[in-house]
Amino acid sequence: MSARRRSAPGGVAPLSPKRKWLAITAGTLLFLPAYWSILAGMVDGALDDAEAVSGDVGDSAALVAFGLALIPFVFIVLAFLSEHPRAPGAVVKAMGLAVLVGIPASAFAADAVTGLVAGMGAGGLVALRPEPDHGWRPRAVGVIAAAAYTFFLVRGAGVLGLMSAPVLPLTALGLADHYVEWKRTTPVRAASST
Repeated sequence: MSARRRSAPGGVAPLSPKRKWLAITAGTLLFLPAYWSILAGMVDGALDDAEAVSGDVGDSAALVAFGLALIPFVFIVLAFLSEHPRAPGAVVKAMGLAVLVGIPASAFAADAVTGLVAGMGAGGLVALRPEPDHGWRPRAVGVIAAAAYTFFLVRGAGVLGLMSAPVLPLTALGLADHYVEWKRTTPVRAASST
């Protein structure tokens, strides 16, 4: 029975769109202060370095630490509100995946914002309850698209990119799930209209 339990991709029935978007919205609202705190700490630290001020670097470190401390709670909210069947394990995996994806993405993009979006999206991919018969690939494509969009938006739009970035990672997961459902029902609609 435990082998069958481990192989189950998600809940018994698909999660209602209302419940899914409630989890995504709550997770995004919790990610906002984490994102802004991390960003403020990094900017403050860069300003301190640029001005060569020796002394109080505690404020920037405290801001970054506060933001990083909130991120596990984003995954907890996402997993439990989406009724993930193995929520505690999914949260642990989400935190690990966020670090494994976020740090290299940030280093590759040479900005913290793209790394935060990629890391949160990757973590959210496993924290958000999987839908039956969906697979992880559409969600992964959504995360990559959100990170790429952020990468180009930060460079092209500046402040607009910084403002919209925290909304993108978890929203991309929900949109990916809706795309899979739309694609699955489109042939039925076309066949029924003829």
